[in-house]
Amino acid sequence: MELRLAGVTDTRVLSALETIPREAFVSEPFLDLAYDNRALPIACGQTISQPLVVGLMTQALELTGRDKVLEIGTGSGYQAAILSRVARRVYTVERHRPLLDQAEARFRRLGLTNIVTRHGDGMKGWPAQAPFSRILVTAGAREIPETLSDQLDDGGIMVLPVGDPDQQWVTRVRRNGHRLSTERLIAVRFVPLLGGVPRDETDDGLR
Repeated sequence: MELRLAGVTDTRVLSALETIPREAFVSEPFLDLAYDNRALPIACGQTISQPLVVGLMTQALELTGRDKVLEIGTGSGYQAAILSRVARRVYTVERHRPLLDQAEARFRRLGLTNIVTRHGDGMKGWPAQAPFSRILVTAGAREIPETLSDQLDDGGIMVLPVGDPDQQWVTRVRRNGHRLSTERLIAVRFVPLLGGVPRDETDDGLR
């Protein structure tokens, strides 16, 4: 009810939020806070976003159920799990190998079979699988990354936080031919979108 009152009105998104157990994606010390509407810390200095932000960003994608979605920043896997309930297939890229391993195990336990994962540099997207009808970025970019917008299909939508670390806006980007149009949706604070992978990790492609 709190999410409905705050603007999450898409019934399919609400159903996904109700059926995907958030406690399965939260670190053990924070299990008692799993259903609070707040962001929580996870490994590698990252966070699991608050349910309201997950709901609003998913809703902003205007998913049809037939979409091929690229997610940048798998993190705990929670956002990808929500997407898997309202999209045909989800391709998700994570730069931190430990996070990706944990997320993959959660997907297996929950029987989420339409999620494809990759360990690598999210700033590069996933060119081999492009174009995507929808792209969701779960880290804050100072500007819209051209490498990602180039992988957006004509008529497609990308949703991502844009701005400085102290002032970010969830921004919806629509592609119409070679033109991009943007609109600001809500103010947020996300961890920064970074290129590359940590020095002790390598990109071994599909898993």
